[in-house]
Amino acid sequence: MTKAQFTLVAAAATLATQLAAQSVDQLDLYHVKAEAVEYRGRKAVKITDASDGANVESLAVVKGTSMEDGTIEVMLSGDTAPGAAATLRGFVGIAFRMSTEPMHFECFYIRPKNGRSDDQLQRNHSTQYVSLPGYSWPKLREETPGKYESYVDLVPGEWTKLKIVVSGLKAKLYVGNAAEPVLVVNDMKQPALKGAVALWVGPGTIAHFADLKVR
Repeated sequence: MTKAQFTLVAAAATLATQLAAQSVDQLDLYHVKAEAVEYRGRKAVKITDASDGANVESLAVVKGTSMEDGTIEVMLSGDTAPGAAATLRGFVGIAFRMSTEPMHFECFYIRPKNGRSDDQLQRNHSTQYVSLPGYSWPKLREETPGKYESYVDLVPGEWTKLKIVVSGLKAKLYVGNAAEPVLVVNDMKQPALKGAVALWVGPGTIAHFADLKVR
């Protein structure tokens, strides 16, 4: 297995440290499988959901990351596994301010198979904010329809750039090279505490991550 699979850049004030030898060995895995691969021209980490339908969170925590306020950038792709149910949409994203004992985190993710759906309502569910424990997507959608999700053009399996900007209880999600955010959250649900960054996937998902930067 080769070592240099994706790059993590962490910055504090003006000091930046580049960890060019990030590998799957530097991930703590929770209900996922991780593999170093080449995918569509990039060295990447392949993350596959291994929850087997259980009601658990599937993610890989990046060791050594710690952030309260700042910016996260990553290239990622998401698609469904062969034989996955049609209701599954290739869920893939980034969790942040994460603690694992107990598991608390904020998260932005995308649903790539919704981006070009013929159903406009389904398109409107292309991006999503969740906050666990307590604020799953069904709860947020039921109590505040449309507030924590939005439309953006997406293609399953293709590389997509995400940028997340976090400050206090506010966070913004940018997709691609857009100058403006596609989703704005002004009331994140967990306390504003420092925590780790994780690679997050949903049920039935095969995802790829590359070029992670945390500042």
